[in-house]
Amino acid sequence: MEAMMARLQGNMAVILATLIVPQLCIGSAAIAQTEGPVGATSIAQTYAMPVAEAAQQFAIPAHWIRAVMDQESGGKPRALSRAGAMGLMQIMPATWAMLAARHRLGSDPYEPRANIMAGAAYLREMHDRYGIAGMLAAYNAGPGRYEAYVRFGRPLPAETRAYLARLLPIMETGTPRATGVPPVPPRPLWTEAALFPKRAVASALGAYPAPSEPQDRTDDAGHRRDATTASSLFVARTGARP
Repeated sequence: MEAMMARLQGNMAVILATLIVPQLCIGSAAIAQTEGPVGATSIAQTYAMPVAEAAQQFAIPAHWIRAVMDQESGGKPRALSRAGAMGLMQIMPATWAMLAARHRLGSDPYEPRANIMAGAAYLREMHDRYGIAGMLAAYNAGPGRYEAYVRFGRPLPAETRAYLARLLPIMETGTPRATGVPPVPPRPLWTEAALFPKRAVASALGAYPAPSEPQDRTDDAGHRRDATTASSLFVARTGARP
């Protein structure tokens, strides 16, 4: 009798296990689906209000700001690069000081609203100077390096061309390419480059003086000075190579 009871108890344990374990797995999967990954959607939601304010104040699309912020810091407000670029939009100290004074942004470069406003202001300045594609190139490589590309055909770093390939479709349509990041294209002759509109090239060849802002983001070998959490936006120039 005792042996029979032991067998029954063992069978009941097996049956309960077969009923409970799948439910636990289903529950875990449901929790995982509910939590989801921390990505572009959560970043957009977290900073929706300051992004909307900056977009309105500087008359640029909000998705431009979101795309740059996601690329530069991954939405981390305390991001700091080895070169000193700060915050969500990865702004260098000298650039921050200039923009903060101009737009009365306060003294804390890591405050999300102030940092987003500064980044949006700089986006607008670069767009007014160079157009969309030139704005991104100047953002990444620095205005001086971009103007050297336009004026003299000096090659942009491969990293800058990859940056353009990633962000330009988003700037134009609001969404990334469905097929993912396209490969870095070979650089054509600068006079024939379809990457930069003729309008932007013509304007850059005109009367724009070389900017004094320390915005060069790549070293002389064309290597990126990465942030600890993402790429840096504005890196002080260390003497551009001819």
